[in-house]
Amino acid sequence: MTQSHSIQFKQFEKHRNMAVRLFEGKEHAAAYLRYRVAPQELISKIMSYVEKKTSKQFNLAVDVGCGSGQGTVLLAPYFTKVVGTDISGAQLEMALANSNPPNVSYRQCPAEELPFASGEVDLVTAMTAAHWFDRQRFLQEADRVLRPGGCLALLSYTMDMELEYRDVSNKLNDICKEFYAALLPFRDPYLASSSGKIYSDMFDSCSYPGKEWNDCLRISRPLPLNGYIGMVETFTSYQKLKQKDPVEAERLSNDIRNKLLSAMQVSSPDTEVSVVMKYFYWLACKP
Repeated sequence: MTQSHSIQFKQFEKHRNMAVRLFEGKEHAAAYLRYRVAPQELISKIMSYVEKKTSKQFNLAVDVGCGSGQGTVLLAPYFTKVVGTDISGAQLEMALANSNPPNVSYRQCPAEELPFASGEVDLVTAMTAAHWFDRQRFLQEADRVLRPGGCLALLSYTMDMELEYRDVSNKLNDICKEFYAALLPFRDPYLASSSGKIYSDMFDSCSYPGKEWNDCLRISRPLPLNGYIGMVETFTSYQKLKQKDPVEAERLSNDIRNKLLSAMQVSSPDTEVSVVMKYFYWLACKP
């Protein structure tokens, strides 16, 4: 970390409110890169909104809380320049190790202190990250960096992912519910039972006219069963369980995996299933 980054982080830690530092372990960051799903369908929804709301100025997009960059790179075809920002150096290392288009770069900074000039940015987005920000400070910062006519797009998904496999989907989802119930005590109390309320509160506090709230977009992805397990293991609730009791965390994963395999009547955890994620998102255009 450079001296300027060190000073910036010390200042940030001194006056932060609800902003949160997570996903900073290298092992966790690597798992995040390997298992998290990139929401191409959501990018299409965002760009459709942007094209409808604003003149064809697609110069700079900023993906805040970009993690390992799966969503960041999806913006590359639409903008002259895309910058992913994150407070986690470990996450950005993974993003930089990935294959990136030439117009994509990354900056390490807090979500509430973006290194861009006022009115410089055409799109500010945060994909499954804004619930960890200091919400009011982030919205103020997004408003500062957005040009008039620029757009803000925030999206996330609910934890209750579903599995589809032949005629046993209902059985699989009952087992998945066991997984989520076991992790619920380790969920950050700041998020409550669902982060959806955080996003709806942010939506309500955004003063831009013509904003749009979208409650549920179901996105299905074919993944090996182990990919589903790996994705759940990247959740902060699982990581907290793993920190507290790594043996119990491994036992839980193995138990759920074995129950799912039994219900599917297969032996290989590489057997492909459809993982259905339920996204919610909101879009707004700065006057």
